[in-house]
Amino acid sequence: MPRPASSRVSWLRERGMGASVLVATISSAFGAVLLTATGYLAAILRADPYIGQSEVLAAVLVILSIILTGVAVYVAAIVTANTFSTVVAGRTRRIALMRLIGASARSQRAEVARQGLVVGVIGAALGLVVGIIVSAAGIALAEQLLGITDVGYGVLQGVLVIPAIIVALTTWGAAWVGSRRVLAVTPLQALGGSVEATHEALAGRRGRNAGAIGLFGTGAALLAAGIALGLLTPLGVVVAFFGGLLSFTGLVLGSTLIMPPVLRLVGRMFGRSATARLAAENALRYPERSSRMAIGVVIGVTLVTMFAVALETVKSVLTASAGGAVDSDFTAILDTFAGIMMGLVAVSAVIAAVGLVNLLTIGVVQRRRELGLLRSLGVSTGQVRRMVLLEAAHITIAAVATGLVLGTAYGWAGAQSLLGSVPVPPLWQSPTFVAPAVPWVPVLLIVVATAVLTLVAAVVPTRLATRVAPVEALAD
Repeated sequence: MPRPASSRVSWLRERGMGASVLVATISSAFGAVLLTATGYLAAILRADPYIGQSEVLAAVLVILSIILTGVAVYVAAIVTANTFSTVVAGRTRRIALMRLIGASARSQRAEVARQGLVVGVIGAALGLVVGIIVSAAGIALAEQLLGITDVGYGVLQGVLVIPAIIVALTTWGAAWVGSRRVLAVTPLQALGGSVEATHEALAGRRGRNAGAIGLFGTGAALLAAGIALGLLTPLGVVVAFFGGLLSFTGLVLGSTLIMPPVLRLVGRMFGRSATARLAAENALRYPERSSRMAIGVVIGVTLVTMFAVALETVKSVLTASAGGAVDSDFTAILDTFAGIMMGLVAVSAVIAAVGLVNLLTIGVVQRRRELGLLRSLGVSTGQVRRMVLLEAAHITIAAVATGLVLGTAYGWAGAQSLLGSVPVPPLWQSPTFVAPAVPWVPVLLIVVATAVLTLVAAVVPTRLATRVAPVEALAD
């Protein structure tokens, strides 16, 4: 007898699915808005009698929109994969029961992947609609405020479907990657609850750890080679780009090796009280869960910091080559470009923030027995609330510290490898080598935004944690 439609989609009400739909929606809408903005600006350029014949600016705008959309999809894929990994860990008992009555691990994984495809399609469709509405409103507002005449550009373009398709397929793939733990679930685990890998289990993954270390080492070597080559030719930035890509991929894969030591250092900042020690141990006991929460924030902070440091270092390189101050008009253009770029990249940071809130919430739901045991041992509601808040603080502070270091290194490497060999009047000095230039105002804004993120991310989890009744939680 076939299941009713309501039961076939009941999994959409599970913790984490709504946030995954939101992540897909933001990514799809962002891609649609960027492509619309690019097309509209290109139409304005074509209508200009002086630069209308130049295709260079239009090509640059297209490339920029593709890169930024790709970054947003990359972050969304990591957040989605981490979400499904956590959801699967919470379903361990149910999956094991299905295995016990004859279901195969592959069929269970295929079911999770299908759910990812549904989530991706729903989010992509919603994002496409939202993106078209926002784009139409933005064009109307720009024409009214800036006095732009009608350039004959229609908002409804077939190309807008491309980001939606990419987001749907990426979400599907991320769900498949995140569900790989299903293959390791045994029928005996039907007796237990949610299962996360311990530090010892993660240390035993020698193949993955060796691959992560190899990628990071190769990437770091390419970064150094790109900087050195950049003193001879601007093509050094190509080598540095691949070095950054490989090294960061290695960091993502090896996050369970990198984040625990950082979390341990951060934990020492919060004193030796019982609540602070519990929060620190919870963050370290299951490093895979903590690393999932942190890595999305690391990516967001790294991207924003990278663009800020890169543009500040560009000014330092040009100033050193010119032998003095760079033209103020050119500096103003760079500052404007920096503001626009960081605003666009901030969308990826928002996606990462959604992932942090989502994973913290799922983590609290999956730890009902643990929280109930603490309450039965005499831990007060206020102490539980403070423990969850401190866990969020541990993770966000560690992520921001890591992201600031990585963003500074990548931003400096990019600017140095691109412009280290470029002479600038009036002195035309070349090659030019400068130290990283850190813009402190954006860094301060990142730190403040992180503090706000910590408080916001902990609101829902702390409410859920304090509602746990000891008797009900221990009975689960």
